[in-house]
Amino acid sequence: MDVLVTGGDGFVGRNLCDELAERGHDVTALSRDPDPSVFEADVDTAIGDVTAYDSMKEAFAGRDAVFNLVALSALYQPSGGEERHFEVHLGGTENAVRAAEEHGVERFVQMSALGADPQGPTAYIRAKGEAEGVVRDSALDWTIFRPSVVFGDGDEFASFTKMLTTPYVTGLPGADTVRFQPIWIGDFAPMLVDSIEDGGHVGETYEIGGPAVLTLGDVTKLVYRAEGKSVSVIHIPTSLAKVGGTLIGPIPLIPFGPNQARSLEIDNTVADNDATVFGRTPADLRSFADYLGVT
Repeated sequence: MDVLVTGGDGFVGRNLCDELAERGHDVTALSRDPDPSVFEADVDTAIGDVTAYDSMKEAFAGRDAVFNLVALSALYQPSGGEERHFEVHLGGTENAVRAAEEHGVERFVQMSALGADPQGPTAYIRAKGEAEGVVRDSALDWTIFRPSVVFGDGDEFASFTKMLTTPYVTGLPGADTVRFQPIWIGDFAPMLVDSIEDGGHVGETYEIGGPAVLTLGDVTKLVYRAEGKSVSVIHIPTSLAKVGGTLIGPIPLIPFGPNQARSLEIDNTVADNDATVFGRTPADLRSFADYLGVT
């Protein structure tokens, strides 16, 4: 298949592009400033901004499938304010869907997020929820993925945890209550590719998590343990974190605001892990601890 991946040179994108190419697909990675050096396999690149329709529409011509991965991080306050989530996640998806429909693309895979909901508590979650509605209302043969945190080489999960904490003794918002179910990119990227190679995935929404549920405190201890350091974690109620996020949100260079504090109240785990749909059981999936080498 001829496949276009928007956001193709990002963390998930480059791993997905390599997996697609290794399986024999023709792959093009679209981004505003593509970096061909991040790919290990034979991957073409194209320049385009999903928030500027005319800049990217022609990249959709002749494609059999499109993966829409362009996204802002839920962990950091975006430059330009929280409305930027709607510009990128909603507006970008509207443009990608429009271009795919105009060029007769057969398959469209949308990267969403756990908890995506137009009425959700954060701009990120609301924008992701509205974007899902655009995809579902389209004329495309679509599939939607809602992963928990995806980790691997070049991710931001561990670095974000370290930004919030210090070694040895640290206060941490939601340390005992915020839960994640991290999925390794080496497990997740093959599921994404599987979804376009089997027509049975059309019209489905999949919630994907890894083999273990970890609190934010658990994650912190694992990250520092991998560096040979210990840490005692002191739980800070998320209500206090929201006050702090509101106070520091307007301060330049501090990428943490009230929306990010509210995100620490959202459970990031799956009730039923749809990894099983792709033939993976929890025992087959790589844990965050194993990835860090601290099992």
